[in-house]
Amino acid sequence: MNIQSAHNLEDVRQMARRKLPRIAFDFIDGGVDDELCLRRNREAFQQHRLLPRYLVDVSKRDPSTVLLGRRYSSPFGISPTGLAGLFCPDADRMLAEAAGQANIPFLLSSASNGALEDIAPVAPEHVWFQMYCTSDEKINADLVRRARASGVRVLVVSVDVPVNSNRERNKRNGFSRPFRMTPGVVLEALAHPAWVLRYLQTGGIPMMRNWKPYAPEGASAAQVADLYGTLTPAPMVHWGHLQRIRESWPGPLVVKGLMHPEDAKQAVRMGVDALVVSNHGGRQLDVAPSPLEVLPAIRKAVGEDVELILDSGVRRGSDIVIARCLGAKFSIFGRPTLFGAAAAGAEGIERVIRLVRNEVDMVLAQIGCANFDDLHQGFLWAPGAEAAPPPAAAAPEVQHVEQPVAVPFP
Repeated sequence: MNIQSAHNLEDVRQMARRKLPRIAFDFIDGGVDDELCLRRNREAFQQHRLLPRYLVDVSKRDPSTVLLGRRYSSPFGISPTGLAGLFCPDADRMLAEAAGQANIPFLLSSASNGALEDIAPVAPEHVWFQMYCTSDEKINADLVRRARASGVRVLVVSVDVPVNSNRERNKRNGFSRPFRMTPGVVLEALAHPAWVLRYLQTGGIPMMRNWKPYAPEGASAAQVADLYGTLTPAPMVHWGHLQRIRESWPGPLVVKGLMHPEDAKQAVRMGVDALVVSNHGGRQLDVAPSPLEVLPAIRKAVGEDVELILDSGVRRGSDIVIARCLGAKFSIFGRPTLFGAAAAGAEGIERVIRLVRNEVDMVLAQIGCANFDDLHQGFLWAPGAEAAPPPAAAAPEVQHVEQPVAVPFP
């Protein structure tokens, strides 16, 4: 099936399902425990309605926005996704290239298969680097040093993985460390011969190259993965680790995964520049609230000047618009672009970005808002809650701004 025939992100997901063996697809698609959090992330968006304003000139729309001092063409980016090379060889590079071409950020995972030093130069204005604090302070400091030496402008520290979670789909499929292609896995994988052939041609599980410098010389991909597993998660990590990173990192610093308003306030007091409100895509705590649910409380806690980014559950352009109305300056998502890579490589990633960009543009037109930055809570109608007052009765003056990228509807 041609990726250009995908009309939405669910179509791309189904194409990836047909391309990948179950063990690989479920690693991307799955959550934890009963996967209630996965559903909650989507249901949270479904609780909101957008209230359109008509008789507004929306013949020209501007979906661009400024985040951390840089204007991006669209109000969304690509979340960090580890082991991307397992689903599509060289996926990290493809994601970086697509982000650069679309003028959106790509958060390179420290668990990527492409090395930071190789991927950051691909799109130096668009590649951010995401890291976890490990149990080894020297490695933490070295990751920060390497990001700086590679020209990374924005550093993202994920804090929402104190221990490994209960990912039952992975356990049932045998996706665990050390990874082994058992007879059952091989038998099911044979229904996806193209993936099996690539897996064999590329030598099996791809190397986690960001961690190779900390392993013994000549370490195999499996040995490097095992080293990573001993260093992360790191349950001893505390605020002091974040403070040391802030002191050593001169550029914009983002913390990903805080969900409590008091934690958000503490991070801002420490000099963090932006927060990614996220429950790790429903992959850590199954009984956690959705980021969209806690977003208004975090916005109230940190004030209007702190830039908030929403992650987890974003699957439509309307989700990004709703999140903006509730206080998120930006949104990011990871599974869709990974499914795009699995389905059709670079073309699949580009298709995902274009689908979401088209949807944002269309929703802005439908609700009578020509500029993404003009969105506010008055565009929301929330059943059971008091809606914010609509804008003044007079027709708003619309600033005409040429779109940075021409987006034809598919």
